[in-house]
Amino acid sequence: MRAPDTILPLTTEGLGFSARHVDILRGVDLRIEDGAPTLIIGPNGAGKSVLLRLLHGLLAPSAGRVAWSGTGDPRARQAMVFQRPVLLRRSVTANAEYPLSLARMPRAERAARVRAALDLVGLSALADRAARRLSGGEQQRLALARAAAMRPCVLFLDEPCASLDPGATRAVEDIVARLAAAGTKIIMTTHDLGQARRMAGDVVFLHRSRVLEHTPAADFFAGPRTAEASAFLRGELVW
Repeated sequence: MRAPDTILPLTTEGLGFSARHVDILRGVDLRIEDGAPTLIIGPNGAGKSVLLRLLHGLLAPSAGRVAWSGTGDPRARQAMVFQRPVLLRRSVTANAEYPLSLARMPRAERAARVRAALDLVGLSALADRAARRLSGGEQQRLALARAAAMRPCVLFLDEPCASLDPGATRAVEDIVARLAAAGTKIIMTTHDLGQARRMAGDVVFLHRSRVLEHTPAADFFAGPRTAEASAFLRGELVW
């Protein structure tokens, strides 16, 4: 399930977002390269989910811009999975197939992609089950299968394990690792520092609406450059 040619690097310049006269993000300058997963971390309310939605295009920035490399429409080459998956009142297979049908993909190719995606996430045996009868972990795996079937170049994940138990979390992490190994760029928010240590190639640290650090994960965890990041890693920074 290899991703298509890259649309990276992704860059932002002076990116900002305001709601009701409150700055949720300010002056975000980023350059996100192809490669290992990029994890976005920071205290609650720092703007992690808003940043992800701006990068994906679900929100329009109040200031600055988001720029993709490559040619064509980058929206067709990315996908997003949310903390709480939105599933149709249909079977597992029909849910995984739905975005492919919207893209007018030929039926035979749709079927092959869905089979491969369900096999990737371990849901082949439940292909005919009603999606809303799945457990929480299974629903999140289905959401990942639906995204993977699109074969995106970039996959955005917004705290995909936040409501899952440890076993389901590990299953999701394993799937994400396989997608990353196959060439899909993962950009993911998490509140779980252990998860960030396990998964990140690089870390974006947000605090009070700003990016304070963007650095390789090993460097960030070994010696953060800012006092705020150090306090966050010690569990002393909640806002």
